[in-house]
Amino acid sequence: MTAPPDRGFGGFVATARSHGHLVVQPRMGFGSRARMRVGLERTKQAEGVTVGTITLDSYTRVGDFAAARAAVGGNSPLNGYPLLAHGAEATRALLDGVQDESFPVQVRHGSARPQAVFAELVAAGVHATEGGPVSYCLPYSRTPLRESVRHWAESCELLASAGGPDVVPHLESFGGCMLGQLCPPGLLVALSVLEGLFFAQHGLRSISLSYAQQTSTEQDTEALAALHRLAAEELPPDVRWHSVLYAYMGLYPSTARGAERLLRSAASLAVRAGAARLIVKTTAEAHRIPTIAENVAALELAAHTAAQARPDEPGAPRAESGGTVYAEARALVHAVRELHPDLGTALARAFARGLLDIPFCLHPDNQGRTRSLIDDQGRLRWSSTGGLPLPRTAPQPTARAMTSAGLLESLTFVQRAYDS
Repeated sequence: MTAPPDRGFGGFVATARSHGHLVVQPRMGFGSRARMRVGLERTKQAEGVTVGTITLDSYTRVGDFAAARAAVGGNSPLNGYPLLAHGAEATRALLDGVQDESFPVQVRHGSARPQAVFAELVAAGVHATEGGPVSYCLPYSRTPLRESVRHWAESCELLASAGGPDVVPHLESFGGCMLGQLCPPGLLVALSVLEGLFFAQHGLRSISLSYAQQTSTEQDTEALAALHRLAAEELPPDVRWHSVLYAYMGLYPSTARGAERLLRSAASLAVRAGAARLIVKTTAEAHRIPTIAENVAALELAAHTAAQARPDEPGAPRAESGGTVYAEARALVHAVRELHPDLGTALARAFARGLLDIPFCLHPDNQGRTRSLIDDQGRLRWSSTGGLPLPRTAPQPTARAMTSAGLLESLTFVQRAYDS
């Protein structure tokens, strides 16, 4: 049976990719409805193939809706759009004449308990969002992982039920962006695929899998190849998916020249490695929340760079196999899937047993026995693997211990490289 055409977020990205375009997207959110509308309009008008973003404020992300409403009532500044404070009707009006088949919009939030957010965005006529039971729990909250799994299962089912004959709801895993940096790519790829499987198990049929640009272009190319290969092997055949690359999420270059160089490298990487969508960052990232103009400039720089880039030739050994990253990610995914047929239960058990363990993550449900470092070639490597079930063929952890000075050096590695 042929699936109906997808006129939603995932279908838009698939069509753009089929025409050879990289979709570029900002991380934009403003407390004012008027300013949020202008931001979306300017994004839609930008040169390149764009999609819109409504990023929520920090009060709404943690469920403090009263504080968000008080800020709106008192005209206080917010670091994002207070979706529940403004309400679905006001948000529908905000989107009227902006969101359409040529310009889908995604709500980005950061909540481990997202049911209210999902219900409100659906009521407002938005059918695309992002996050995940692990990726929006461990880095950003103290919510127990088992609770986050339950909240996300309910939210996935709510979103899945909101589809219709013309729109397929879309959910993006944030699993490839854990803590933004210093997480070796094999684990990022595994987490993104595992959250994708969780989404599919709870009814979603249009998803995207994320990966955040790290410290080595060569390793990132390998990681995206691994993500594509593993997703094709593991996801159900009736699930449509694409990959999304995030421009580097750690300490960003402090100079405009360095920030532009880093964004260009991300756009080129996305095209060469076959990602369908790129989340951009701006020249202001190291200093403050970017303006609308700075976001548009970043979108256009990324789109222009992508138009000049060329995909890697098919058949290149590393691009075809995913190399070491694929072997590590596959071992982790299979170890988790063997724990229980329900992905949520399996994820919680995996962290409890240390089969999944995020370096430098302080959440109580993370064992914290793994560590990583940047080697002499600029690649992220394990310095301690804890209880991770990595294959025997994986590179052995280096004996070099991470000191406080070494951690600072690693955290500023990309910033220094691009500002120099």
